[in-house]
Amino acid sequence: MCSVHYNHSLSAMSGNDMMVHSLTLEQKTAFAFVGMLLVFLGLLIVRCFRILLDPYSSMPSHTHLLEDIMKLLQGGSHGPVAADTPALR
Repeated sequence: MCSVHYNHSLSAMSGNDMMVHSLTLEQKTAFAFVGMLLVFLGLLIVRCFRILLDPYSSMPSHTHLLEDIMKLLQGGSHGPVAADTPALR
């Protein structure tokens, strides 16, 4: 069994030891990935709070589906209608 002791306290390291114990590429990549995830999480939190504070601004006032249904109810035709589609009257 191999017994290796790592001392991670900054006060115990001298200047040369800190140069040797710099971050590896994997650690830098992990920190960058976690940083990007935190930024993404922050953006999602801001978006959720904006929706909670003003929920009706994010919803459209009407949809194209509603317009199509209204035109069908009024008897007008809007584009091709399938032959097996029942009329909404």
